[in-house]
Amino acid sequence: MPEVRNTHDKTNHPPYVRFDIAAGNVFDLPEYSSGPKGDSEAVYTAIREAGFQGIQDGDPALCARVGLHVTGAGRVDHPQEAATVAERLKTEGYELATLHVGRGMESEQECIRLAEAIVEASVRFDIPLYIETHRATITQDLWRTVQLARAVPGVRFNGDFSHWYTGLEMVYGDIEAKFAFLEPVFERTRFIHGRIGSPGSIQVGILPDLTLPAIAHFQEMWTRSFVGFLRTAQPGDFISFTPELLRSDIYYARTIRTADGALVEESDRWQEALAYLKLARGCFEEAQKRLEQA
Repeated sequence: MPEVRNTHDKTNHPPYVRFDIAAGNVFDLPEYSSGPKGDSEAVYTAIREAGFQGIQDGDPALCARVGLHVTGAGRVDHPQEAATVAERLKTEGYELATLHVGRGMESEQECIRLAEAIVEASVRFDIPLYIETHRATITQDLWRTVQLARAVPGVRFNGDFSHWYTGLEMVYGDIEAKFAFLEPVFERTRFIHGRIGSPGSIQVGILPDLTLPAIAHFQEMWTRSFVGFLRTAQPGDFISFTPELLRSDIYYARTIRTADGALVEESDRWQEALAYLKLARGCFEEAQKRLEQA
């Protein structure tokens, strides 16, 4: 049965995590953010100098000019769209793409046909296509996503776990049992959107002290995903960890009111993204240890 391949850098480097950042985490920061400013080339250069290696939804030509990698994103609502989307993303120069798939009202068989079409298009056009775990799509709940992984084992995922953590209130009940249930998803996760939510908000600030209880839950999901990647990874393979901390007017960043009555985002999403890299690096090291001890 065909399967979506790992992303590969064409070297013999040991498998690793690559740290990218989503364009939405950089190019629509409020003025009071400490994030990069200036023209596009200056911003791209600052992103690279901060330690990021690529941009999701970046400009492929500009990324190449400043020494950054570039990944894409897309949407597939019907099986016949998969090949068109894959061919376009490949032609435009993206190394891989994450996909929103369906609208969440599809039957089980419709979900399977969508996933099969995406796997086939990924193989045909030689571009990894990772189905995103996201609200209002075919992966909007734990049960149906696990069933999808079992029915189409060649599928691979972008783990955007905040949609489940908040939308399905994962802490309500035995979260360890839910982690175990999700193993078929974790072992097929090859891209991670870094975003931490709470049971009530899909994106919350974690700085300055990193004491939010949800952090440990997300670290465990990221670590399990890294373990899944490392189990089968070959030299040159990498998994992309991409912070995607989005703005308040699309209902992601929470806002607080200042003393003068202005509404501002509760945290600096640029500084938060930098903190996420440290968290993810620790998760990858933990995943390596777990495999060594297995």
